[in-house]
Amino acid sequence: MVDAAEEDTDEEDNTFFDTRDFLSSSSFKSSGSDFRASSFSSDDNELHAFEADDNIDPAIKSAGTNFPYIRRRKKLPDPIEKEKGVSLWSMIKDNIGKDLTKVCLPVYFNEPLSSLQKCFEDLEYSYLLDRAYEWGKQGNSFMRILNVAAFAVSGYASTDGRNCKPFNPLLGETYEADYPDKGLRFFSEKVSHHPMIVACHCEGTGWRFHGDSNLKSKFWGRSIQLDPIGILTLEFDDGEVFQWSKVTTSIYNLILGKLYCDHYGTMRIQGNRNYSCKLKFKEQSIIDRNPHQVQGIVQEKSGKTVASVFGKWDESLHYVNGDCTSKGKSHEPLSEAHLLWKRSKPPKFPTRYNLTRFAFTLNELTPGLKEKLPPTDSRLRPDQRCLENGEYEMANAEKLRLEQRQRQARKMQERGWKARWFAKDKESDTYRYIGGYWEAKELGNWESCPDIFGQIPADQSLDLE
Repeated sequence: MVDAAEEDTDEEDNTFFDTRDFLSSSSFKSSGSDFRASSFSSDDNELHAFEADDNIDPAIKSAGTNFPYIRRRKKLPDPIEKEKGVSLWSMIKDNIGKDLTKVCLPVYFNEPLSSLQKCFEDLEYSYLLDRAYEWGKQGNSFMRILNVAAFAVSGYASTDGRNCKPFNPLLGETYEADYPDKGLRFFSEKVSHHPMIVACHCEGTGWRFHGDSNLKSKFWGRSIQLDPIGILTLEFDDGEVFQWSKVTTSIYNLILGKLYCDHYGTMRIQGNRNYSCKLKFKEQSIIDRNPHQVQGIVQEKSGKTVASVFGKWDESLHYVNGDCTSKGKSHEPLSEAHLLWKRSKPPKFPTRYNLTRFAFTLNELTPGLKEKLPPTDSRLRPDQRCLENGEYEMANAEKLRLEQRQRQARKMQERGWKARWFAKDKESDTYRYIGGYWEAKELGNWESCPDIFGQIPADQSLDLE
């Protein structure tokens, strides 16, 4: 697997078409695949549904919709205290060129979610994987790879306007997401402190999604660059497997101007059967009036291009049959483009964190859930909970306390500490879920899970190196 952040030097990248003309055109039409917003983005809980199209199989139309309704919150709690602004530049001007993960920032710059929960946020549009599974069941691997590509792009949509950083999990911190209303359950754990690695595992309808990730960050004064390290793997029950890595993310205008993030680089989705896909995330320029473009191609094993995909990572993704990337090709076929994915509607109760409706649900403690969770779950993290509640002074105090406790993590790791629910696979050099979590939850047996958010025993000295 080639690093997705690597700058592509292939000649064909230079022939990718410019989506500027037709994405902004009022005459642009999509046929056959349009759908309404998800249940997490509609007050009346509308599920995904295709427009009337007799050519689409009912099994495909219903994929991702045959799940029970569960009431989830649609806003965060009202803040208890009035928040005080802090100058980011005054906090980090002495840290240019350093790893930002080692810079101690006040809680004002956090959003009330952990990196473990952010991993699950990539599954917001998991119905695309349900559709991919159904297409494959019908022997249509072509439509399967297109829906997998749409899923890989859709995970970036929630980052638009999200300028606060998630909480860095403590060593051994976990997060579970049991979402029968999406037909899946997800689990993640911080498995290493140095380097900081988060591993996740998700089981859906006919598919499994897993991977581990590490971010290399650099602070350049006016911007932060985040380079992802790690491979994401999607396995279908019929044996088809796809793998890809994420692209580079940068956050700009830290000193002056409006903060914004951008994603850029080449993402290669490698399949083990007939098809693979290459997606180019275009880097935004200062004068770019049409940012966030994504363009790509689907290829057969022989190297023949059989489809072109295009769109924006914060809006939608479409495809057309054939190769539309070559210079001199007409844009006329694009009027017959098919919609693969469309971003959900924004929330009615926005926050300064710019959370989506789906993100509102990630840290929610539904009735009876707290008693069933292990003491390591992110929902029980006190500084994060205080921030969500708007108890800012307490959140800062708790964040400082937990960061002091976390300074022991390096020595814990050196003394042989091991992740509880994941283990490194020697062949792939990646962390894989070893099982047992959901069974332990069923029994309510969390004896092997330490109280990582509690007070440090008085006789336990801190390593403050």
